[in-house]
Parts: sequence; structure tokens; C-alpha cells
Amino acid sequence: MDNPILGSARRVLAVPPAFLRCRCPTLPLVPTDPRPLSPKPLPPRRALARLAALMLCGVPLAVLAQPEAATPAAPALRASPALAETLPQAVRAQQPVFVRGDQLSGQPDVEATIEGNAELRRGDTVVHADRMHYDVAADRARASGNVRINNAGNRYQGTLLDLEVDAFHGFFSDARYRFLATGAHGEASRVDFIDRDHSVVHEATYTTCERTIEASWRPDWVLRARRIELDQVEDIGRAEAGVLEFKGVPILPVPAITFPLSDKRKSGLLPPTFGLDSISGFEYAQPYYWNIAPNRDATITPMAMTRRGVSLAGEFRYLEPTYKGELGAQYMPNDRLRERDRWAWRARHDQLLATPVGGVALGLNIRRVSDDDYWRDFTQRGSITAMGGVTGQLAERLLPGEASLNWAGGAHSLSLRTLQWQTLQDPLAPIIPPYDRLPQLHWRYAPNALPLGLDASVDGDYTHFSADRRFYRQPNARRSYALAQVSRPFLAPAGFITPRLQLHATSYEFDGLLANGQRSAQRVLPTFSLDSGLVFERDASFFGRRFLQTLEPRAFYTYTPYRDQSYLPVYDTAATDFNFATIYTENAFGGNDRIADNNLLTLGVTTRLLDEDTGAEAARFGIAQRLRFSDQLVTMPGAAPVSERLSDVLLGAAVNWTPQWGLDSTLQYNPKDGRSLRTTIGARYSPGPYRTVSAAYRMQKVTDLITEPSKQLDVGWQWPLDALWGGGAARPATGVAPGSGGRWYSVGRLNYSLQDRKLVDTIVGLEYEACCWTGRVVLERLQRSVESSSTRVMVQLEFLGFSRLSLGANPLATLRQHVPRYTPLGRDAPVPSRFSQYD
Repeated sequence: MDNPILGSARRVLAVPPAFLRCRCPTLPLVPTDPRPLSPKPLPPRRALARLAALMLCGVPLAVLAQPEAATPAAPALRASPALAETLPQAVRAQQPVFVRGDQLSGQPDVEATIEGNAELRRGDTVVHADRMHYDVAADRARASGNVRINNAGNRYQGTLLDLEVDAFHGFFSDARYRFLATGAHGEASRVDFIDRDHSVVHEATYTTCERTIEASWRPDWVLRARRIELDQVEDIGRAEAGVLEFKGVPILPVPAITFPLSDKRKSGLLPPTFGLDSISGFEYAQPYYWNIAPNRDATITPMAMTRRGVSLAGEFRYLEPTYKGELGAQYMPNDRLRERDRWAWRARHDQLLATPVGGVALGLNIRRVSDDDYWRDFTQRGSITAMGGVTGQLAERLLPGEASLNWAGGAHSLSLRTLQWQTLQDPLAPIIPPYDRLPQLHWRYAPNALPLGLDASVDGDYTHFSADRRFYRQPNARRSYALAQVSRPFLAPAGFITPRLQLHATSYEFDGLLANGQRSAQRVLPTFSLDSGLVFERDASFFGRRFLQTLEPRAFYTYTPYRDQSYLPVYDTAATDFNFATIYTENAFGGNDRIADNNLLTLGVTTRLLDEDTGAEAARFGIAQRLRFSDQLVTMPGAAPVSERLSDVLLGAAVNWTPQWGLDSTLQYNPKDGRSLRTTIGARYSPGPYRTVSAAYRMQKVTDLITEPSKQLDVGWQWPLDALWGGGAARPATGVAPGSGGRWYSVGRLNYSLQDRKLVDTIVGLEYEACCWTGRVVLERLQRSVESSSTRVMVQLEFLGFSRLSLGANPLATLRQHVPRYTPLGRDAPVPSRFSQYD
């Protein structure tokens, strides 16, 4: 007859050998052979002693009540904060329970009482206590005296515990807790465990500030609340009747607030923004984020300005497998600044449509505002950053309304586009709006693998140009052009030569008479070019480093006969800039209304230093000049013909000797006058994270392309101040260790006009990074027009793992936009594994 106790012990042998490696005097009673034991009766007293020994060694009690079938093997663990995410509930229900302690008493399959160093384990849950009682049938543990819980890396500590272990349902008194994913911790009078992913803490505190060993330690910031609900499925915390304290001072009452427990998106109120402006007065914005679905969200931002009124802004984003887009709008009724309603809206949509002839890409990009002063009155206020997302004063004044369809199949591509601009005018600095395209149809044919090694393509375009005649003294037009070109590249390791032949054909239909009385015009022009170059290489050594040095001379010849084009209007054409990207091109104009009559030769040479080990380019130096054989008579309206036989000399240098240092410079030099017409020198030094300095000098004089001279110095930086004061090297390059006292950073950008002797744009700020919070103070002064500028001070407190509070506009967005190579403070630490707090 089988002894039931021994039969249960026999099933114990199915547990992994690791569970049997405990220092216990009865360990020899447990065989290491995985084969089943032969049933052999034992005296009841001896059997009970053996059971107690097995329990003390960590033998699972729950196995005693399990059927003969072996427990299914658990899947491989992932780097996840909770093991519950990797195990199905059916598997969790079969996980064994292990108990151990100094003294153990109880009844098999019913209950166990552990006295002294009591420990209970089940799956990813471990409970330690001075005294513990475990009810096997109810799977219920009651513990008292220095109780500690580790649930998948989340730790709790208190005085009294009543817990259903597998369901993780119960309560904990006088608890302290710490969460693995965020490092957040706090204290509570009671913690109610709803299940493994939901809990409620009462009379609680919440902070991410790391505790130090000092007896007088107190967190820099802490959220105190009567009740906090923690949802680890949605990674959301909900606090009621709370207050946010910073440095011991209450700074924000929170009757009800939600905050993130991780980087997951969530619905709820975002941190409010407060500001004080000389024009708008006191400003208050309270955004609300709506996480509609994993692929859809919305942000709604009401805003109040004491001197102007109230406004409402919103943004909706969506993402699908075949389309994505954004919608945004803002409305301000009866703005007291302008005595009228103000509004703005934008829409962006990109989609791939399935058609019988293949995929067609649809694109929409529309931005519209109520009046010409909108760009000046609302730039980066409230949620207006979402309305634009553009940089530069000119871009803010040109708002597109564009729709396009694009198709490609084989060697053919086709696009249909409409583009209509809204131009925001400044009476003191008016701009000429670009022509609308209503519509534009473009076709391109570029076959592959032509015989004889030829490359060829054909472009055809039809565009209807339309604009307000108040700005142009020329009629609107429908222009058609075709560009056919063929080339034959001859390539070799030591060089190349590429002859190319182009044919331009253009036709115009005007809606009014030209100066010569014509309503239409045609033009056909051929262009021939010959591009060639050589590549020489040698081993070289400079300053103790070995390089592969190249010498690359290049010659480019182009010829286009003269055709009178002075009577043709200009719709989309402008003279190209004089630089290394355009000096080796056939046409001196961008667009299709002017084709320059060129008969010139461009000569240049470039030398490069390539690192022998990595192949990276450590330095590049180049020089180029044009030799003109005949005058260029085709010019833009009002410009004089080009008669100089030798162009300006173009000099360029780029040095990246190490990844930390960089230098880039370009010089346009006139050898006839012996002066530089344009000079650009830029340098940067970036030795590590949060350490970057850049400087640029730009000078340009009046030329055929430049009507206004300028001379500017631009400096940008982000640098830890304690590194300048000394002692900064002792701290890590990123992040701040607990108790280190934090770190100060200086950040900014200055744009100074040497010609006008004044600062044009100024951004200067201080940042402070502590272990659990970051503070920013930024002063911004930007030139908005010829005679006006805007000035504001922005303050932001960022509580790591909780939220950001801003006074004024968001300084982080300003620093990202204006400071070159700026890196936001903070640590992009990965989500820790549960084994980082393994028990």
C-alpha cells in the first residue's frame, strides 16, 4: 500500500535541482536520481519529520496537492519588469509554493506556520517576515513583523500582511514601496492589493528621488495624496486630494491628477503652463491628452490670457498601415489685441491608395490662419508650436495649401500637384508671394539598362501659374516644358569622363499680353556638357597619424547657345547660389524660365585625408574657378550681362580631425579686386554628452545675387558649469548620482550683427540636473520684424518619472530648435530587468 506522504515526496522530485540545493541536514534523504522512488512505507512519526525537513529546505507545499502530472516548463524569461507578462494564467496556477524558516509546524496539505526568518515563494512573488501563517487551500498568507514583499522586482515593506498569494489580493499595513520600472518609491498607511497589476495606497507619498544614508534626508520633490491608485497595466497613477511639494514647499495643489508610471502614453491632464507677457498679460494653459487608441491620440488645450481673452487649441493624430496624418486648430473669439476673432488650422495627410495600375501616394499639407499678424502674435504660444512646426521667420509667413498624387511604375513616374500659398505680409518688410500652381502635372521616364552603357531620361511638365497681379507686372501663364537628356559615363578606377547632351523645349500660354504684344511663346535650346576627373592616391602621415591622401582634379565644360529670353516672364526661377554644389552644373539658374547661354570651363581640385584604419574623412580641401569664353547675355530681369572671363575663386575646407572637433569654411574670393565677397567659417567642439560649443562667422558683400550686405557672428553652446569651476570630471558624463548635489549647465545661442553692432537673436539659459529633477530658466529675445522683437523668460521644472511644470512657453522646445547639437538633460536608461532587484 502506498504511503500518501511518501507519494507526495516522490512528486517533489519533479522540481528543478536548484530547489534542492539548500543546506539542510535532511538533504541526503532526498534522492538526486530523477527516476521515481519505489514506494516504501515509513513510520508516521518519521514521515512527518521528513516532511518538515523538506519544507525547511524549500520543498513546495503546493505540489503536495497537485496531481501526478509534471508541472509544465515555464517559457524563457524576457527582460520585462513583471514575470506575469510572460506566463499564462493556467501556468501560474500550477506554480509551486515554497516555504522555509527557523521553526515550522503545521499540517500537510492544510496549513503551515513558520517562526523566525519566515520565507514564502511562489513564482515571481517572495514574502519575508518574522512570523507567517500559510493556508494551503485558500492560498492565503498572513505575516507580521518586518514583512517584506518582492513582486517581480516591485518591493514592499511593512508590519502586517494579509495576502492571497497567487491572486495577489489583500492588504499591507504601514507600508513602504518601491517600483522597479521607474525607481519611484514612497510610504503609505495601508496598501490594498487588488490584483497583480492594480493596487491602492492610502495616505501616501510618491517620489523618484533616491534616498541617501543621511538621517535628515528628505526628497527634493514629493507628491502627497490621500489616495493613489496604481495601474501597472496602463502604467498610470491616479492621485486624489494631493499636493506637490518641491524643496519642502507646496507648489501645486492636485485635487485629482494622473501621472505616468513608465513612458507609455496615457490619457489625462498634462502639466499646466503659466506665463507672464507684456502684451498678453498673465497666461494659463491647461492641456489635456486623450490616448484614443495605440494609433490615435488627441491633445486639447484651453488657454486664458488676461489682456486678450481665451482660446482653445486642439491636435489629432492618427496612424494606419496605409495612411497617417495630423489635424490641428486654434480659435480665439474677440482677441482684444486686434479687436477680432483669431483662428488657425492645419491638416497633413499621407496615404497609399491601391489602384489597377499600382500604388498611388496621396499627400495633403494645408495651413491657414485668420490674418497677417497671426505669425507675430501667436508664435510658440500655448499649442501654437503644433500649428506650425516650422523654423525661420520667412517660413512662418508663407503657409502652404498643397495636395498631390504620385505614381511610379517601372521606368515611369507621374505626379499631379496643386499648391496655393497664404502670405502673411508685414507693412515694414513686405515679401513677394510665390506663384500658386493650379495645377502642376509632371511626368518622368528614366529607363534602366540601356544599350552601349547610355543613361537617358525625359521629363515633361505642365503648370498653371497664378498670382495676385498687384505684386507682379506680368500675366499669369500655363507653361509646358520637356527636358530630354542622354549621357555616356566612362568610369575607371583612376578617373571618369561623362559627356551629356540635353534638349530643352518650353511653351507658354499667357492670360494677358506681353510687352511685345504676344500671348504665347516657345523656346528650344540644346546644351552640351563634358564632366571629367582624375583620382590620385598616396600614403601620407601627418601629426603622427597615417592617412590615405587623394588628389582629385576635375574639369567641367558646358555650352548652351544664346536665345533671347528677356521678354519671357519669370515664375519659378532664380539665380543659383555660387558654391561647390552649383559650380559644376550646366545652368546658372534654378527653375525653367531661364536657360543661361554658357560657354565656360570650370576647373577645380580637391584633396582629402582618409583615416587608414576607419576610412573616415579627416580633412578635405578644395578650390574651383570658372573660365568664361563668351559673355553670358541671359540674365534675370534687371540684372546686367556677365562679362568677366574669370569668376571668383571658391575655396573650401572641412576638418574633422577627431570626432570631437570639426571645422567647415567656405571663401568666395575676387582676385581682381583682391577682396573676399563672402566668407563662412564654422567650428564646433563636442567632447561628450551635454558638452558642445559651436561658433560661426558669416560675411557677405553686395554682389549680383546679394542686395544687402551682412556680417554676423553666431555662437551656441551647452556646457556643465562645474566642469569650468573644477571637479566636473569626477562625475559621470550623463546623469547625476544620488547625493552628488546636482550639476549646473549653461546653454544658449547668440546671433550678433557686426555691421549693426547689436544682438539680433539671443537665447541664454541655465539648467540644473539633480538625481530626480531638472530645472531650466531661459531668456529668449527674437527679432520678429525690422523694428520689433519679442522677449520672454521661460521657467521649467521637470520631475523625473512624474511630470513637467512650465512657467511661460516650453523652454525645452526653444533650446531644441535654436541651440545646435543640444541634448536634453536626463538619462535614457532602459527599463530594468526584474533581476536588478532579484530576491
